[in-house]
Amino acid sequence: MSNNLEIAENIRLLNQPSYSPELMPVEHLWEDLRENYFNNRIFKSMSKVVDELCHGLVNLASHPERLRSMTYFPHFRISSLKAT
Repeated sequence: MSNNLEIAENIRLLNQPSYSPELMPVEHLWEDLRENYFNNRIFKSMSKVVDELCHGLVNLASHPERLRSMTYFPHFRISSLKAT
């Protein structure tokens, strides 16, 4: 039995700094939600928080170009190499 991690051929590892939220697409989504739906607001109940979160997520989902601009990073693209 080997102690080495075996990486499948269809998996590509990317070296990133240990703390780099700006490189994580989901962090951009949370930032947008915080700024546009939760900024300086007080909610009377957790259900109101959930409702506002759902509203924000539906809004993001209905604007694919905006969503793509926040989450699409060229270094995450998977390039397919044809065997010659």
